[in-house]
Amino acid sequence: MIHIFVGPTLERSAPPLAAPGVRVRPPAQHGDLFTDTIQRGDTVVLVDGVFHQAPALRHKEILAAMGRGVRVIGAASIGALCAAELAPFGMTGVGTVYAAYARGEIAGDDEVAVGQAPDGDRAALTWPVVNLRHSLDLAVAVGVLDGEHAGRLLEVLRAVYYPQRTMAAVRVVCDRAGGAGFVRWLSAQLGQDRHFGDIKRADALTAVNAALDGREPSTGGPLPPEVWESAYFRRWSNTFARERVDGLDLSTEDRVLYQQVFAPAFGTTWADYLEHRSLHPAHGPGRPLAERLAEVTDGSLTADRIFHPPLDLRDAQTVAFLLAGESEQDRRSVAHYARALDHARHREPGFSIAAVREDLTRRLLLRVWRCPQQEFDAEASVRGLVCGARAVHAAKRFVPGLVEEIGEVDDTKKNLSVERTEASREGR
Repeated sequence: MIHIFVGPTLERSAPPLAAPGVRVRPPAQHGDLFTDTIQRGDTVVLVDGVFHQAPALRHKEILAAMGRGVRVIGAASIGALCAAELAPFGMTGVGTVYAAYARGEIAGDDEVAVGQAPDGDRAALTWPVVNLRHSLDLAVAVGVLDGEHAGRLLEVLRAVYYPQRTMAAVRVVCDRAGGAGFVRWLSAQLGQDRHFGDIKRADALTAVNAALDGREPSTGGPLPPEVWESAYFRRWSNTFARERVDGLDLSTEDRVLYQQVFAPAFGTTWADYLEHRSLHPAHGPGRPLAERLAEVTDGSLTADRIFHPPLDLRDAQTVAFLLAGESEQDRRSVAHYARALDHARHREPGFSIAAVREDLTRRLLLRVWRCPQQEFDAEASVRGLVCGARAVHAAKRFVPGLVEEIGEVDDTKKNLSVERTEASREGR
């Protein structure tokens, strides 16, 4: 399967995108390469990616995809820049824009950035610098401009902020800089070919055809995990880990956190998990947890206060261990909390999990755990949440759903109380 991440650079009606075995995806963003629909032996063609309106795709994500046997080609736009930066690790670059990045003739994402409509239409509304430079070079080649004049026009055009560099802006800027003849010539060329000067589109087509023809070179084998593995990468991969269970598309991270927060016996599960990790470490010989604990404490602290192993939710054994006590109702509750969080985001513009009040989250956790204030840190640690502060930070995402549930319970109790009072007054 060939997965093509493309948006404003190449229209979806382009014939190569309709070829068998091609899956067209929107511009790449953070998390897109974690999906299990991109598998070993597949090819990713990275053309467009977001970087202004959403978190951008990280280089570590590309390296991890190549590490699990996915071939990655970059071209035309942000894909060309990524390919130039990751070529030493095996990412393949294609086209004129990639070559310019690789040779150091251009640098930065401002060279390929374009403005798009805010309503979701992926068509480019502005001119990228690389297309303007290419068009100016073509004008010099046919004698419309000399090299010095073309250079001056390029400088004044690139000074225009990329979302404002529309064709109308190009005309005005060029007219003021003595480039009216160039604008007339460019408009005439575009009248004959609406893709005239669009080097980004040409490169995108070259990359798609290269993937279809299988011309991309081998990377020489998968990359070792040390190339991309880090605490940040593990956090990202945990965030995007998902599984479809009971007809529900659920976040694995949310499912584990739900058990940590709500399962009464999760303290036992966490203790067993720590013992398991001690007996079966990723590196080195296994040892009973008590032996490790005796080396670092005089017995006054429990293992959960000392050992805080990072979780890797890509590991099926870890997930199965931590979710051993999960019920179908638990999964439905996770889905309910996810919906409540989405509703809060849509209902309150600018809402973010970080903005949820810490004092409210803490009170709700104390209510759920039924523990006194002085035992809050210990209870969080027993559940694998390290301490009260980290428990509050992690549980904020459940607050909208939890407040909703508690509100419904309190309203029900209030209504029942009113009904009982009225019945008593009526002598029932």
